[in-house]
Amino acid sequence: MKIQFVINNQNKEFELKSETEILLDLLRRYGYVSVKEGCREGQCGACIVLVDGKAINSCLYPAFRANNKTVLTLEGLGQENGLDVIQKSFLEAGAVQCGYCTPGMILSTKALLDKNPSPTEDEIKVALEGNLCRCTGYIKILDAVKLAAKRIYKKLKV
Repeated sequence: MKIQFVINNQNKEFELKSETEILLDLLRRYGYVSVKEGCREGQCGACIVLVDGKAINSCLYPAFRANNKTVLTLEGLGQENGLDVIQKSFLEAGAVQCGYCTPGMILSTKALLDKNPSPTEDEIKVALEGNLCRCTGYIKILDAVKLAAKRIYKKLKV
């Protein structure tokens, strides 16, 4: 069975191994290595991608459901001239340690800031609650999201 969707701003066609293949496995098989396998139960957020702008756990998402949709992985987030403002903010705030959770954290942040460029700390916590990090106490991650929000909000006001 073949499906097609826009991934990282490119229209592509994919062959499913089976009707029950999950999006995580399909993306990994096609080389999108930023999509991490964690728990396979939708609990850790390592596999988060954006589907039509919404953060989803790709380990629970049947791949066929992505047909004719738009998918964004971390590989597609950067800009031609370098890193995205969210990626830069995570680096500058020291919110990256081992990096395993980072793609999911960054994409969850993007989904939040696309809807709400000036979130409260509580709104940030709710947006990231499906993302687990074993290396940090989340303070630097919260700082990174706040820094990105500040930069994005500042651009929108100009």
